[in-house]
Parts: sequence; structure tokens; C-alpha cells
Amino acid sequence: MPEFEPIIGRYLSITLNGETNRLFVEESGRGQPLLCLHTAGADSRQYRHVLNDTAVTDRFRVIAFDLPYHGRSTPPDGWWLRKYRLTTRSYLAVIRAVWQALGLERPVIMGCSMGGAILLKVAAEYQEELAGIIALESTAYAPGRYNEFLHHPAIHGGELCASYTYGLNSPMSPEACRRENWWYYSQSGPGVYQGDVYFYSRDWDAREDLKRIDTNRCKVALLTGEYDYSCTPAMSEAVAAAVAGSRLAIMQGMGHFPMIENYPGFRPHLLQALDHVAG
Repeated sequence: MPEFEPIIGRYLSITLNGETNRLFVEESGRGQPLLCLHTAGADSRQYRHVLNDTAVTDRFRVIAFDLPYHGRSTPPDGWWLRKYRLTTRSYLAVIRAVWQALGLERPVIMGCSMGGAILLKVAAEYQEELAGIIALESTAYAPGRYNEFLHHPAIHGGELCASYTYGLNSPMSPEACRRENWWYYSQSGPGVYQGDVYFYSRDWDAREDLKRIDTNRCKVALLTGEYDYSCTPAMSEAVAAAVAGSRLAIMQGMGHFPMIENYPGFRPHLLQALDHVAG
């Protein structure tokens, strides 16, 4: 008999700013919704281990989707006429549009890197509608990462972005897993990683939004790898200090992409975080 994974993938049409977007959505399991946000320039394949973990899927309906322009999602018509730029406003809009289109009630939302960052804004704006957030490698402010070489005609963009992010993995993570994440990054569309970093490094600043998060209404769990030099442990510690009642764990031996670079090492932290935000 064929050995199929339990993941089901489908396409969802949502309207953003009057434009139709065809998004790829995959899911597995049943129970409380757990919506997963991938990192800059990547896609939801980074969550394949979570989607296959019965300790998670027996309790949660795990859903992961590719942002517009990313992975298996399709850019809106006319994408070739403009430069892709993600902003705080557009990012927040697509996340909310997805959970509303899927009819998710009090979901837990988990995101990594820029996905972990935007969750601070999501929690500030929509905490009455959420059970909680699990913010991986999350910071409220991350200037200085944007540069023109991330999309340059003289440079192979896929290999540059893949190798640029490869260094963010922990040297202790298995090489096969680090290379898998490299492979996903190498398939990013031209200029997509740079467009995401525009949000993360130039548009993003949630330092004031942190003051509005009430963990009595929306639980907050923060998980950051000790080897992460993009979102350092100190950056996540600053978030934890500003959000009363949040829980922070610095994951020993982990880097910037815990859910894909070393899932066995990440898994105990994830299960504890899930117990905290949805227990």
C-alpha cells in the first residue's frame, strides 16, 4: 500500500485590496485550529514535521499556508508591473483574511521570524478573537537587514537568499535538515525575499503595540534559539519584558528555523508552548 502522509493541500481564493489571490493551504489533524506562518522568502513546507506529528494533530487542526508570491501560491494579476513589497498592513490583512475565510474560531497562531514578529501585532489588534500566539524567533524591531544585493541582476537570487539564511541555522542542527531549508529558500521567486525583508527591517516596529497585549485574553509564548543572530535571545527577552504574563524559552542548541532545522530538538518546547496557550 502507498504510504501517504496525512497532509491535505488545497487552493483558497481570497480578495485583498480588490485583487483575487490564489493561496495554497495545507492541513492535518482535528481540534482547535493552529495556524502556522512561514518565514521570509520561504513557504509552508517548513511546517511539514508539525503537520505530521500526531502529538500535535490529535489535539489541533494544524493549518499552514503560503503567502501570496510564495511557494505554491499565485501572485495577483499584474504582479509583473510592480515591485513586491510586504508591509505590516498587507501582512496583517492576509493573515486575517485566511482565518476568516476558513472560519477559524479562537485559533492559536504560530509564526517564525517575520511570522513570529507580525504575531505581536496580531495579538495587539485581535486578542479577543485568539486563544494565543506562539512566536518563534520574535522581535518587535529589527532594522538593518535590508540591502539591494538580495535582488540584484548580477547575483543568483535563489542561491544568495538560500545561503544567506543557511547561516542562521544552528551548527548543531542536522545538516540534512539545514539543507532542506536551503532548498526551500532557493526556490523563492525573484525579489520575494527582499520584499519580505522590506517589511521586517524597514516597515516593522511593534514596540508600542506590545503595551496593548493582554495575556489574560490572549496567551503569549515566545521561543527563540540561542544561536539566532537575526532575532537574538536579547531581542525576544525585550519582548517578554514588555508583555506581562508572557512565557519565554531560549532553546539551547537551536537556530533561527527550529521547526525545520531540528524538529526533534524543537518538539518539547512546542508541546509545552501549546499547553500554555491552549491548555
